[in-house]
Amino acid sequence: MANRATRPLTVFAAFIGSLAIGLTAVLWLTGGGPFGGNLLGKSQPAKIGGPFHLIDQTGQSVTEKNLIGRPTLIFFGYTHCPDVCPTSLFEMSEVLRAMGKDADRVNAYFVTVDPERDTQAAMKEYLSSFDPHLKGLTGDAAAVAKIVAGYRVFAKKVPLKDGEYSMDHTALIYLMDRDGNFVSPFNLNRSPDAAAADLKRYL
Repeated sequence: MANRATRPLTVFAAFIGSLAIGLTAVLWLTGGGPFGGNLLGKSQPAKIGGPFHLIDQTGQSVTEKNLIGRPTLIFFGYTHCPDVCPTSLFEMSEVLRAMGKDADRVNAYFVTVDPERDTQAAMKEYLSSFDPHLKGLTGDAAAVAKIVAGYRVFAKKVPLKDGEYSMDHTALIYLMDRDGNFVSPFNLNRSPDAAAADLKRYL
């Protein structure tokens, strides 16, 4: 009974932590650090992105070259996430549906921060509940660590009392342009039609 009583509190704490991490990441990515700049003391934010090599849920290789020629939405999370990840993926799915046929001209990636559990098969099953344009990217620990570092994502394993674990992680959507360059965090706090209209500007 003690584990059942404390589990909701643990999940709630993880959720609040993810929100705080997301806010910190927004400040970092936009160059608005705690002293008006990023941690390097420069006026420009640090480079976001870079080379990576992962596989999607069908086993196809995906690299940074796949970003070229299309605007890209990227969200980092994990399949065992209790609330933030499924909510964000649902909202991304709604935006993709609102885009109609133009959704074929957009990349939408869900990148795991938990490669230990998020195998190709696990990603395929999980994403079957969302828009088919969403691709789940995974790989070995080193490959995932490389993209996590390149996108300056915070990801940390948090042990739970029942022997399982959760992941604290950056909770925002990255918008990349047709050249694979970071634009800004993509705002999902609006109607799917409004978000879709905004995304179409980058086609």
